[in-house]
Amino acid sequence: MTIKEIAKLAGVSIATVSKIVNGKDDNINPATRDHVLRIVKEYNYTPYSKIKNISSAKTFLLGVLLKNADASSELLNGIIETGREYGYGVVLFDSHNLEEELKHITALVRHKIDGVIWEPVNERSLQNERLFAEHGIPVVYTNTPEIPGSCHIDYERIGYLLAQKLTEYRHTRIACAGHPGDSIFNSITGGIQKCLFENHIASGPDILPESWESDCISRIFSQNITGIIVADFSSALSLAERLNRLRCHVPEDLSVVSVKNGGICQSISYPRISGIAVPLRELGRLSGLRIIEKCEKKDESTPVCPADSFYVFDHEESVSLPPALRSKKIVVIGSIHIDTTFNVDALPRSGKTTQIASSSITLGGKGANQAVGAARLGRETALIGKVGRDADSFLIIDTLKNEHVSTAGISHDKSTPTGKAYIYLEASGESAITILSGANGSLKQEDILEQEHLFQNVSYCLLSSELPLPVITQAAAAGRKYGCKNILKPAALTQLSDELLQKIDILVPNKSEAASLCPGINSIEQQAEFFFNRGAENIIITLGHQGCYLKSPETSQYFPAADFTPVDTTGGADAFIAALASFLTEGYSLETAIRIATYAAGFCISRQGVVPALVDRSTLKTHIRRFEKDLL
Repeated sequence: MTIKEIAKLAGVSIATVSKIVNGKDDNINPATRDHVLRIVKEYNYTPYSKIKNISSAKTFLLGVLLKNADASSELLNGIIETGREYGYGVVLFDSHNLEEELKHITALVRHKIDGVIWEPVNERSLQNERLFAEHGIPVVYTNTPEIPGSCHIDYERIGYLLAQKLTEYRHTRIACAGHPGDSIFNSITGGIQKCLFENHIASGPDILPESWESDCISRIFSQNITGIIVADFSSALSLAERLNRLRCHVPEDLSVVSVKNGGICQSISYPRISGIAVPLRELGRLSGLRIIEKCEKKDESTPVCPADSFYVFDHEESVSLPPALRSKKIVVIGSIHIDTTFNVDALPRSGKTTQIASSSITLGGKGANQAVGAARLGRETALIGKVGRDADSFLIIDTLKNEHVSTAGISHDKSTPTGKAYIYLEASGESAITILSGANGSLKQEDILEQEHLFQNVSYCLLSSELPLPVITQAAAAGRKYGCKNILKPAALTQLSDELLQKIDILVPNKSEAASLCPGINSIEQQAEFFFNRGAENIIITLGHQGCYLKSPETSQYFPAADFTPVDTTGGADAFIAALASFLTEGYSLETAIRIATYAAGFCISRQGVVPALVDRSTLKTHIRRFEKDLL
């Protein structure tokens, strides 16, 4: 393609094309200039050799000087996309120090590029700007907010939006982690301060180092900091890992949001830290548009910062209300099993072979059952217990998470298998159970002490005695320490210490357990009186299809069972206790909560299994409204 052909296509003279190509177009109409340049780029016109030697001849090449191309790959992609869209090629130089950068500047000048997008190595780099100016090469600075007119990320805006998200979740004690003195960190904290001021929050933000040493973590909790803004995503991941080792979790114990800078954000799926990704690709596009405007002598109308629409939260999974403001939760300390259920015509007897009609494997154990039962009824629930480090343990953890039960309090024992229960179930609903305690037996008092933070903001602590008795006693003490009420299911016990009974607010034995714990006392009323006199505040003795009996300081009365046909009675008590604690937490009286809980137990025994049979809140309330409308 010759200059004559370009002139003919553009409908202008050869002289006009020559002036535009060689940058001597000050007196040419901007519309004509744009029209000619479009045709020149479209047809890849290359000037004659005598024009090539003129320093002002257009090459349609943009130089890009970055201080770390690996860390700025998205920025570079945005520049390349824009250059391609407007007919420009890109020459990239990656400068890690001043010496390299000067060599690259010299090379760009020698190649007579049309313009430069420059991310200086440091402030001393700017003394070399004169080399571009001497050769008439325009410069656009990028990713350097400290340089006036530079295309840059509005980190102050990001800081503001991160803080705004925490304030929306009602956090007032907010900290920011980063490196004081760093210009980007200063911009972020400036945005945070502006947000807190506008939300009438006088304190903060507290400035934290990113080392996450023990004294730093202690400071977070001792000063009641509930939300942290981290300036670097890698550091946010380190914080989550450190908290996890200390048995504290995000967002249950601490809400964490982060500036998401760099490609690592795309490759990390866990832990799920919420935040705002730095829109480097859009910054690259803006930088490309501004340098092209300079090269083509257009009005510089492109903004220097990405619009607000590019500063968006990716998700909110690491943000929650501060612990003190969340509705009261339930903590469960109990056994965790894999249940294997065998359907049989008759329960096994000594000397007789029993045929198994069918079998199934599900999550089980009184602790797991009660935790899932409470979670399905809408309560925030945490489970404390121990499993092995085997395939069963991972199935358990996944199942509990799917049921929205916090597994922060569950630890793994490498040397002991996960507990197992083998259940023989008759068609009548009666069952016989054998248990391999496994890792449940290795839960220690020290494990409870390490998990004491889980007792904060708890309404009821549910205890079952399939665990070692010293562990249950320690957990009851922790419940009392943090002001929650303790409910104990005394399964598999032959005696109860006064020390433990005096820490129990509601004792829930079945009739067999009550008889075993009160030898020589036959009547239900006298058994309840026995427990009451030894320190238990309220006693509910469950009686199967006959309902239950309550002994409290105010009343003694029987409650009928709900009308359900039994299929599998295995988990009825666990469903009862989960519902009892859930509705007591909502403010129902003990008598009303018992009546509601009988319906939850009825649903459970009317279906096979325990966890699959536990009722959800909506189904339970709908059913109760059909039969006892005023109960709710």
